Amino acid sequence: MKRNKINSAQIAKLAGVSRSTVSRVINNYPNVPSETREKVMKIIKENDYFPDMSAQVLAGKNMRTIGLFIIDKGSVSSDFTSNTLITSVIEEASKHDYYVLTNIIRDCRSPNNVERVKAVFYQNRIDAGIFMGTDNHEPLIEELIAEGFILGIVDQDMPGRDEPNRIVYSFDNENGATKAVDYLVNLNHRKIGIINGNLKRHAGIARYNGFLAGMKHHGLSVRREWVLQSDFSSDESYQTMERFLKSNVELPTAFFAANDKIAFGVIRALKEKGINVPADISVIGIDDNVLSKLFQPPLTTFRAEFSKMMKSLTFDVITTIEQTKESGIKVTMGSELIVRESCRSL
Repeated sequence: MKRNKINSAQIAKLAGVSRSTVSRVINNYPNVPSETREKVMKIIKENDYFPDMSAQVLAGKNMRTIGLFIIDKGSVSSDFTSNTLITSVIEEASKHDYYVLTNIIRDCRSPNNVERVKAVFYQNRIDAGIFMGTDNHEPLIEELIAEGFILGIVDQDMPGRDEPNRIVYSFDNENGATKAVDYLVNLNHRKIGIINGNLKRHAGIARYNGFLAGMKHHGLSVRREWVLQSDFSSDESYQTMERFLKSNVELPTAFFAANDKIAFGVIRALKEKGINVPADISVIGIDDNVLSKLFQPPLTTFRAEFSKMMKSLTFDVITTIEQTKESGIKVTMGSELIVRESCRSL
């Protein structure tokens, strides 16, 4: 049976006090006699009363809620890495008695989506937001930062932007890609290609730049036909590799994939054409997706500690909510080479 909702006026009547006194008790104002406070709290508990969110906002109280906004066109539920990121935020927030309001945004260019996200902030339904999967320069994020809202951002590089409400956690994407080239060169590979991710995202352009830096360091030429453009998804990279193979261009001896999901799609397309990994061509990824060690062949990659990153980011967002900061937070996390079976020495 549906429980009848009691309001603050009824609480005040039952306790024999004014409605403003009930408000002062709820919001823990000090100028309430202890006997009155105890009497009001007793009535509140007996009636399972929860104050309206709007009343708490008007009283200047934190909602103890963080918004988690995931920009992704694909299926988030089937992506193990995304699930790790989401649960890590929820676990860390829960440790500090914060709730997480989660929303998937399919298109950041949609005016309806933008207005819907902005409304959550402007209506004070959350104390801060965390954004995953955004372009490096995302107008929505920059507008919210300019308005003073606290934002945690995964993977962004905006030199000179250190606003106290901007908390950014990124991996050392460029260095990771350079080390991938180093590893392949140490295996005597000289003909190396790359399958890029979304170059509008920081991870995409940084990993491409790291690849170029690595090739230049070793005096290797970058052949245009071996620079393939994809998205950070298995299906898109599968289609990219299919198109490449139909062009009958000479294969490199190795490909660097800008993340492990790209590598999965690439290897699947190669196998379907009878091209064996690593006997015919080596493939190295980056991120160490939870499926990478189970893939066939198990993928050589660079491990990024996603769970640790998201928990630290969430902690810093909560700290910023509760304490005034003079400048923003920017953290870059490293990665570790994990050697498996998708690369071979020539």
